[in-house]
Amino acid sequence: MNILNKAIVQFVKILPKSVVYLFAKRYIAGKTLPAAMETTKKLNSKSIVATMDVLGEAISTKEEAIIAKQEILELLQAIHDNKLDSNVSVKPTQLGLLIDKDFCYDNVKEIVLKAKELNNFIRLDMEDSPTTDLIIELYRRIKTEFENVGIVVQAYLKRTIDDIKQLNKEGGHYRLCKGIYIEPEEIAFKKKQEVRDKFLGALELMLDDGNYVGIATHDKYLIDKSYQMIKEKNISKDKFEFQMLYGVKERLRDKINDDGFKIRIYVPFGEHWYAYSIRRLQENPVMAWHITKSIFTFGR
Repeated sequence: MNILNKAIVQFVKILPKSVVYLFAKRYIAGKTLPAAMETTKKLNSKSIVATMDVLGEAISTKEEAIIAKQEILELLQAIHDNKLDSNVSVKPTQLGLLIDKDFCYDNVKEIVLKAKELNNFIRLDMEDSPTTDLIIELYRRIKTEFENVGIVVQAYLKRTIDDIKQLNKEGGHYRLCKGIYIEPEEIAFKKKQEVRDKFLGALELMLDDGNYVGIATHDKYLIDKSYQMIKEKNISKDKFEFQMLYGVKERLRDKINDDGFKIRIYVPFGEHWYAYSIRRLQENPVMAWHITKSIFTFGR
């Protein structure tokens, strides 16, 4: 991110949250469970599936983690009761990972067990680099007991190929993304094409070993290359899907759907929408610029 983009994002951070929400709500499926249910229902009506996420991360008390767990359990039940086609994504730090690993494991196990009872699936989101080993360890521990759980890997981390090689030995169920956290150059690739190449290398490694992959990207170059790889390797449609964020590149989303491929949309919602929105602005400072420009031209 260049100096101007950093300055724009910093400016947006000092705006009232109510103002930021006016622009961020395009990417958030509301602040409440009923709002998120309605959003997912509309996606399903277009034959698009979802992964829903009660926003929140890096809580500081066990009480907060228990509240988050209960919200996720309520979400799973609501998906089942409303017959929605959606699984659930969770952030381990939201469930106490940085407080107590065993406490977090117990919370995640309860969620995965509930999902299994309801014939659903839980995706453990990947977070910033200090948590990578902890999340992989948590995933492995849960995976020994349950099949309805997957993990996210980030192509821009220099360690990712080695992680995939190890996880493939145990049979991985992946979401592959570029990576959104701001990481030091020592551990993360920074150049655009370099990250793309690493993404495709990771995808090939996953597919060649017979793993299921959620190909999570809005980059048409990577989508086109993924199409090509899938065709050349004759990969069955039950071994992959495409994934995108809610509110992002909807025309491309619809094209993937029209091409006959499964497309899953990440549907975040809840009161803790702000941190998610700021992280997306840091990932895409052009959006922060649009917000800034709109504010200064509002009412003209």
